[in-house]
Amino acid sequence: MPNNKRKDGFIMQAGILAFAGIIVRMIGLLYNKPLVSIIGDEGFGYYDSAYAAYSIVLLISSYSIPSAVSKVIAQRLAVKEYRNAHRIFQCAFIYVLVVGGIASLFVFFGAGILVKMDSAVFPLRVLAPTIFFSGILGVLRGYFQAHKTMLQTSLSQILEQLVNAGMSIGMAYLLVQMVADKDMTVKASYGAAGGTIGTGAGVLAALLFMAGMYGLNRKTIHKRIERDTGHVDEPYRDIFKMILMVVTPFILSTGIYNINNFMDKTIYQQIMMGIKHVEEAVVATDLSAMAKGTKIANIPIALASAMATALIPGISSDFAKGNIKSVQHKVAKSVKVTMLISIPSAVGLGALAKPVMMVIFHQPDTLDLASMLLVCMSVTIVLYALSTLTQAILQSIGRMKTPIINATAAVALHGAMMIAMELFLDEKYSLYYYVAATVVYALLLCIFNQISVHRYLNYSQEIEKTFLCPVIASVIMGAAAFGVYHGVYFLVKSNLAALGLAVFVGAFLYFVLIICMRAISEDELKGMPKGYMLVAIAKKMGIMKPENDRRKNPSKNSAKNVSKKNKKNISKSEKNVKRKETVKIPKKQPEDDFWLDG
Repeated sequence: MPNNKRKDGFIMQAGILAFAGIIVRMIGLLYNKPLVSIIGDEGFGYYDSAYAAYSIVLLISSYSIPSAVSKVIAQRLAVKEYRNAHRIFQCAFIYVLVVGGIASLFVFFGAGILVKMDSAVFPLRVLAPTIFFSGILGVLRGYFQAHKTMLQTSLSQILEQLVNAGMSIGMAYLLVQMVADKDMTVKASYGAAGGTIGTGAGVLAALLFMAGMYGLNRKTIHKRIERDTGHVDEPYRDIFKMILMVVTPFILSTGIYNINNFMDKTIYQQIMMGIKHVEEAVVATDLSAMAKGTKIANIPIALASAMATALIPGISSDFAKGNIKSVQHKVAKSVKVTMLISIPSAVGLGALAKPVMMVIFHQPDTLDLASMLLVCMSVTIVLYALSTLTQAILQSIGRMKTPIINATAAVALHGAMMIAMELFLDEKYSLYYYVAATVVYALLLCIFNQISVHRYLNYSQEIEKTFLCPVIASVIMGAAAFGVYHGVYFLVKSNLAALGLAVFVGAFLYFVLIICMRAISEDELKGMPKGYMLVAIAKKMGIMKPENDRRKNPSKNSAKNVSKKNKKNISKSEKNVKRKETVKIPKKQPEDDFWLDG
């Protein structure tokens, strides 16, 4: 594929992964609605507590494997060391089999240590085997991502969530019926365990899919390996050392980066149940309200996660070649695209928090509280999006310790703040202190990472079109969406109809404003998923000029253009003659193309 077409391909790959991530989160929200109806707010609190403990062990054991494997293998592929790339792939498999097995056993037998609510122990033990399968799945995803193709990962994520949704609802209902004669807490615990069964079934389905994708590419992979005779094989011992050196910082930075969710839940439970003697069922219901807001807020962050995943192979390859300008270009473009989407998402969710919550989590007991928490945490969408992206950038350029240091400082400061607020301030606002601590954590991490990226890449992000224009357009959009919703709802008394129209008007207005402000160019818009269609719409509306000023008035500088063109043609012809005398253009090998290569 020509270089000009592949120049910003990582944006398209990130778009594919982001689209899949948004679908995955939407499926998650849709199945959470019947799940909460079956297991109740108390059961959802146990489910969320168990899932938070499972997530932190998964992060430490195998969650970072795709990014780490992607980074290391991409560096070998950049210099066409296909044999060594495959040897790394094999060693990564052995690593996750050992580490994933140990982590699964630890979760099963140490569930009582990881969660403070007794009723969350059973759901957590059900999740234990999922950690083992997740590690293997992560290696396969990382291998494909190293080839700069995100399609296989995206399809596997969608399949995983579909299976997860169906099995979670079915098993939750079945287990609740099994203990129908028991008290509410027992039914909530068993229902939560049914939900966690679905998580394991989804991971297993995705693993089988990715194994099938690898099988389809096996012949191409082995052809590359056979042709690679010009490189020395790296010893397996050295590869294992390298994997540990790369994976460990990924694990530490990702673990610390995400430990705040698990740590905050633990602090909240310890203080509320251990010191203030609040009942377990009440604490579980509070955590359920918090989890509802978090799940909705996480949807737009899918773009940043996808962008980070797509960035790692490309930046690692460019950095390994010493192409700093290309690295800076990728960073600038990815930050801009992320902000163009995350800023309006944050403002939109803040303006329409309760209508959105009513569609997905309509339980009346926690509706108002969950909606207000969502309003308060909506700003974290922008902060987490930027900090996730900058963390991946630092890891890609080999600054593995920096995200660890930044995240550790942010965790310590926000943890101290949360403990102080929960202990000494009015108990009535305890959940708002929880949210405030989360916002502070995201802000600190965002600032620390941004300073580090500027320091190591000598890079500064453009401000006006990346941040200022999206903020202005988003505020206008949010006010319009808020007004449309309440106006339509007053007339038709339908939350879904009013919300749908408000979202459409808001999105359309933002699209018009951001183009009229010239915050995004035609080429940048074309580089995004469905970008050509968006450009065509903008031109038909007359908000984007079909041709630039130079093309509209070619006669103005025609003489200069002709003379410049002739000079360029002469210089090009002279260069071409010299090149023909000294350079032989190698023929492209037909098997160099990886199946579905990005």
